[in-house]
Amino acid sequence: MGSDLPPGERTINPFAIVDGAAELITFVEEVFDGKERAEARTPMPSGSLIHAEVQIGDSVLLLADRQPGWPTMPALLQVYVNDAQEVLDRAVARKAVVITEVTPFYGGEDLARLRDPWGNIWWLYAPAKAGATVPHWEGGSNYVFSSLDETLRAIAVPGDQ
Repeated sequence: MGSDLPPGERTINPFAIVDGAAELITFVEEVFDGKERAEARTPMPSGSLIHAEVQIGDSVLLLADRQPGWPTMPALLQVYVNDAQEVLDRAVARKAVVITEVTPFYGGEDLARLRDPWGNIWWLYAPAKAGATVPHWEGGSNYVFSSLDETLRAIAVPGDQ
């Protein structure tokens, strides 16, 4: 699987359907140094985007505007960055909400999470600036789990129990 991919393509690509795909493209370019694949931009006669692609490092995020009758389908995305705090600060300056402050994580990396204005949740992983933590079940902090748990419970649809 994946051996016959066209050049520049990946085996699996995340896709998000949002209100304001063009603005999300700008957010990804400014926060994650993404580059839109201009040749992939496909506007509908109304001007809304039915397809767009933004390359972040060696990966591609696919986007579309929500169409009448469609639900929004935000994505959960994990991104490796050089400096989680720097990226988190850029995102917050563009109206993202911090879910998890930069925290040493179990594997010796730093972890942070944010929710962008379109509802996508981004996990930021970066080289550790401090030592690794131990999981809460081994006596460490519960913050890494509880910060995400609180956010997801707040946006859950009633009846999703």
